Amino acid sequence: MEAIQIQVLPDELANDRLIHVRALEKAGVEIEHFPFFKVKKRSIDARKRPVRYNLSVELLKNIPTSDEQLFEPKPFNGKTVHIIGAGPGGLFAALKALELGIRPIIFERGKDVRSRRRDLAVLNKEGIVHPESNYCFGEGGAGTYSDGKLYTRSKKRGDVLKSLQWLVHFGASPDILVDSHPHIGTNKLPDIITAIRNEIIKLGGEVHFEHKLTDIQHEQGAITSITINDSTLFPCEQLILATGHSARDIFDILHRRKIKIVAKGFALGVRIEHNQELIDHIQYHGEKSNDLLPPASYSLVTQVNGRGVYSFCMCPGGIVAPCATNQEEVVTNGWSPSKRNNPYSNSGIVVSLLPEDLPGFSEDNPFNCLEFQKSVEHACWVAAGKTQAVPAQRVIDFVDGKVSKDLPKSSYQPGVVSVDLNTVLPPIIADNLKKAFVDFGKKMKGCLTNDAILHAPESRTSSPISIPRNKETFEHVEIKGLYPCAEGAGYAGGIISAAVDGMNCMEAISVKFNLSE
Repeated sequence: MEAIQIQVLPDELANDRLIHVRALEKAGVEIEHFPFFKVKKRSIDARKRPVRYNLSVELLKNIPTSDEQLFEPKPFNGKTVHIIGAGPGGLFAALKALELGIRPIIFERGKDVRSRRRDLAVLNKEGIVHPESNYCFGEGGAGTYSDGKLYTRSKKRGDVLKSLQWLVHFGASPDILVDSHPHIGTNKLPDIITAIRNEIIKLGGEVHFEHKLTDIQHEQGAITSITINDSTLFPCEQLILATGHSARDIFDILHRRKIKIVAKGFALGVRIEHNQELIDHIQYHGEKSNDLLPPASYSLVTQVNGRGVYSFCMCPGGIVAPCATNQEEVVTNGWSPSKRNNPYSNSGIVVSLLPEDLPGFSEDNPFNCLEFQKSVEHACWVAAGKTQAVPAQRVIDFVDGKVSKDLPKSSYQPGVVSVDLNTVLPPIIADNLKKAFVDFGKKMKGCLTNDAILHAPESRTSSPISIPRNKETFEHVEIKGLYPCAEGAGYAGGIISAAVDGMNCMEAISVKFNLSE
């Protein structure tokens, strides 16, 4: 029987008998024929009052089985793959390798997930950026300490369910298999990442921290070796490059080695922060007065002068974080703990950009988007006094072009500096943002308020460069054995899509080895 769609009120969500009866009534069947049920999907419908939960319910004749898919490795078959990066792309590529009997060797430029936390504390409290250990670099990748949201639109690109099931296997809540917008939380992800790493090592794989890729060698159109930390040469025939969207030096290596890269469109803007109570009041029509509803989120999109402007990485009950990878730049992002219980919500509000929109564009210049991104981040660093404090402005002041006389409290720990962002952000960003905020104020009444604060910039939405690959083999279009993977190569946009892409790259390697399941 197909899943049955029903709605329940928040205070009915824990009433299993009511849910079962309502699904039976909707299907027009008797409980004797379907004595069991399972909720397959759950989402909030806040379009009108009263706020309800949408449930997709499967009626069953037998006791429901677990949706968890166990991780089942195979004995090694003599094949090896080298993986650069221990983010979701690299880690899930390694898990897939173990499942196929291939030995994975991971090189990660940053530190392990626990040691990394100490460097983040220094960044937040003292404003000192460790260039190899920060919110972007280190075990688990950018997602580990910047939220752990698992929603993806990339349903057709691979086995999304399997990636979620493996996360449950390694310690995530089974709720991520049910929620329409699953979320783990920055406080819980480190234990899951550690469990994955321990399993890789226990089964004979290798994970090396503070091992930075510094060169790639290839001959006759095929990978031959890699250099780590400018000193050690490793023979290598199959290389998964899963370095994340901020590993800019990798693009320099590829370009120097005449390995094709191309400029790629991305998005850039600001990160807005509201009081969570205000967002709850707007989204839940004033209904949220208890813990039956989670902190509310939102998704906003508009067109300004034919250009998309949209919310990105919205974090209910979250924190605005400093995500620079070098000292002379400012970068913001957001994250939430598992309970999403901080007093503020934040979201990126970003403007879509194409390579041809920006200075320096030519078909022969793969770096024009990256250089634009760098220039904005450096300008914001200068505007904030050459520190990791962030240039900030009240929203209506930004729209009106006024310097804010004072600023609301912000969760951004290194601090905020009042700046007219119109003087810092390029016109292509500032002008489109101002018009978008006015439109968003009409779509979500109450969000356009001077009690909200903008932090600039939100600039690492995705890689501004892509590494082209063959659609069938996943190999680089010119270099055999090189597998550009996940966000850093331009083929993913979050934890799950990156994990799936890592699995897909590994599956492609197994086809080459004639090992595919």
